Amino acid sequence: MSKRDYYEVLGVNQGSGSADLKKAYRRLAMKHHPDRNPDDAVAEEKFKEAKEAYDVLSDPQTKATYDQYGHAGLDQTRGGGSPGGMGDIFDSVFGDIFGGGSRGGSRVYRGSDLSYDLDLSLEDAVSGKEVKIKIPNLVECGSCEGTGSRSKQPPVQCQTCGGVGQVRAQQGFFSVQQTCPHCRGAGKTIADPCRSCNGSGTVRGSKTISVKVPAGVDSGDRIRLSGEGERGQNNGPSGDLYVNVVVKKHAIFERDNTNLHCEVPIDFGIATLGGHLEVPTLEGRVSLKIPSETQSGASFRLRGKGVRSVRGGGVGDLICKVAIETPVGLTKKQKALLQELTESLSSNTKHSPRAKTWLDGVKSFFDEIM
Repeated sequence: MSKRDYYEVLGVNQGSGSADLKKAYRRLAMKHHPDRNPDDAVAEEKFKEAKEAYDVLSDPQTKATYDQYGHAGLDQTRGGGSPGGMGDIFDSVFGDIFGGGSRGGSRVYRGSDLSYDLDLSLEDAVSGKEVKIKIPNLVECGSCEGTGSRSKQPPVQCQTCGGVGQVRAQQGFFSVQQTCPHCRGAGKTIADPCRSCNGSGTVRGSKTISVKVPAGVDSGDRIRLSGEGERGQNNGPSGDLYVNVVVKKHAIFERDNTNLHCEVPIDFGIATLGGHLEVPTLEGRVSLKIPSETQSGASFRLRGKGVRSVRGGGVGDLICKVAIETPVGLTKKQKALLQELTESLSSNTKHSPRAKTWLDGVKSFFDEIM
């Protein structure tokens, strides 16, 4: 008898993903499982058919062969045999329900990830730096030397689960696999737990590690240090440490991606007559030319005096915004001279083009509403 199309067996389309395949197989297996249909040959046959279809379609290699050549391609690949054993794929989907896939020994648990906020100056963030940080961590208990026992004796096999770390409970047709309540999945127990660590073998401590900060990082960037998080349980792998970069506010510069911005105060004379100013950069001082008749708020760009991003690309620019500073603490003579200059300037509006434009706009506004 010819075999049915595997996609038709599972009731899915050819483009279905692994999650849809697993869901369809689970539904059919629950419906036709022999435990739910004792002495039903038809149900058993449908169960085996669904299992065979999922066995092929859940494996990318056999799925590709089947999609291209159909059943004939699979028969040539495996010499006409049937797919893998009944337990392998079924246990991966229903191990916790139907009791398949016995796990010998204790369960291992990956350690938790840790997060650390690293404050950096703008200079260190731009140039890069190697810093040492101290992070809280689980360390070996000194009282029991990591054994978890006051007598420093090694743990013994759990009598409840036989060292497996799991027990089974019968619920109707199903055998449900659960974590052992006695050893909590460890598979071992400690008769006299250490009072310092409560039998865990670890206590809260700290460790110092070195972090290499690459040049060009900015606030929001994150550095991952694999295996530097909390230690795992039962020889499980350690978690990771994520270092979050926080660049502190700078007294002079404000960063915008690869560009730097700063405000440069200039006096009335330089703004009017022009001149040169020394302005700071992260690499030292440079000369900035101020043209005559510069207005407050004007910006000047110094090419290549910004920063380079950690993601690569060119160096940004330094953008200097000038702010004309009003003189304070004038003497009587200085005030008299300034008054004389003001009177001479006010006689001709061409010396204050922005003021004239603004006054003309105000006059036009009031003329329209009158």
